[in-house]
Amino acid sequence: MGSIEYGNLLRYVIDILLVTYIIYKLLMLIRGTRAVQLLKGILVIVITWLLSSYFELTTLHFLMSQAVTFGVLALVIIFQPELRRALEQLGRGRFFSRSSSIDEEEIARRTVQEIVKSVTYMAKRRIGALIVVERETGLNDYVETGIQINGKVSSELLINIFIPNTPLHDGAVIIRKETILAAGCYLPLSENPFISKELGTRHRAAIGMSEVSDGLSIVVSEETGQVSLAMNGEVRRNIQEEQLTELLFESLHPPVKSKSIVSRWQWRRKDG
Repeated sequence: MGSIEYGNLLRYVIDILLVTYIIYKLLMLIRGTRAVQLLKGILVIVITWLLSSYFELTTLHFLMSQAVTFGVLALVIIFQPELRRALEQLGRGRFFSRSSSIDEEEIARRTVQEIVKSVTYMAKRRIGALIVVERETGLNDYVETGIQINGKVSSELLINIFIPNTPLHDGAVIIRKETILAAGCYLPLSENPFISKELGTRHRAAIGMSEVSDGLSIVVSEETGQVSLAMNGEVRRNIQEEQLTELLFESLHPPVKSKSIVSRWQWRRKDG
């Protein structure tokens, strides 16, 4: 009898662990996309439905019940890109794959080195560029607006992308860790009325991206050759090579319990 109960308990534990792992992978898949905000909205509806049932609010409960009933079909439509991506990864056998064991610090250092090298080269020759480096917030929605590259970050590749009069010159490059995901991407323009009138579309796109995500946006001005860095809705202009290297590395691989990057980012608008 005891062995049967032990077998049932083990089966339940395995079942719970498998379901938990699948949910975790699904959350990682949609992390940083608009689907996260939609999930928050769904959670509000479910909580409202439960509360209306508990307090016997008949009309509100009826409305929430209808929302839940038709919500399944709505979810399939709304999450169609994420579902498609999950099925593609499952078909390629990557859905349950383990993450890379390469040291994160070395990846960050190598990526920063290549980015800074390319930016320095383009700044000297006044080649306009817009590079976005993904951090915690995923940027898949914006990656899909461009041309997929999926190549390892290198200064040569970045420079080649932004050479004037090439097909990908006018868009943005999006980088995740040490991979260039896509080029020619469209970014949301900032609507902040306090942005300097001197700043063009590239700078507004960089600031706009930093307003909707925690990504780092690097801009090379085609007119002046100045390098700017946008983060958290703020932009700092005319950044030198050493400053850019330090800020990028601290942002992509921050030291434990360090607030140095926060203090460094407390720039006043007059510096912009």
